Amino acid sequence: MSVVIVDYGAGNLRSVQKAFEAVGAEVTVTGDPLTVRRADKLVLPGVGAFGEAMARLRAMGLVEPLREAVERGTPLLGICLGLQLLFEESEELGRHRGLGIFPGRVERFRVDLKVPHIGWNQVRVVRRHPLVEGFLPGQYAYFVHSYYVRPADEEIVLAVTEYGVEFPCICGRDHVMGIQFHPEKSQEVGLHLLRNFVNV
Repeated sequence: MSVVIVDYGAGNLRSVQKAFEAVGAEVTVTGDPLTVRRADKLVLPGVGAFGEAMARLRAMGLVEPLREAVERGTPLLGICLGLQLLFEESEELGRHRGLGIFPGRVERFRVDLKVPHIGWNQVRVVRRHPLVEGFLPGQYAYFVHSYYVRPADEEIVLAVTEYGVEFPCICGRDHVMGIQFHPEKSQEVGLHLLRNFVNV
């Protein structure tokens, strides 16, 4: 199965590409809007600031192709910042509009713990979905983030993690999914989720 990783200049795409290749996917990394529009499956990765990422997506003409692909039923996986971009808005460094595919917003951790949240933490699945099929209780994944998603619809929350507050770490509805942690750094746990996405 062919997977298109969207390259808009935000993140280390090579590690994500290698992780998908490790689970048997044929991978294309591109910032070409036409290729994104025609993709079998899409991956939206990202690290960095929300507003800057959205500005890059707009400047490269990728916002509408992403939305059109979702409307057509193309499976889409957001990773880390890519999950956050699926929501309507973020409070990171001001107020910024997102892709608006999921209702809700992105907020900063306001906890009595060190921020950013960095390191291994436990993932608890709360809702069934093909993305989390076969995910074992008590498994750990690797996180690096200062902001987390607050969905307006709890039905899209597939898994949660605790860090001073319980927050969604995997979201999904039908063919649109997102992971807050870094699957490419989460060893077999991450590869399991990527394999599930490839097989959706």
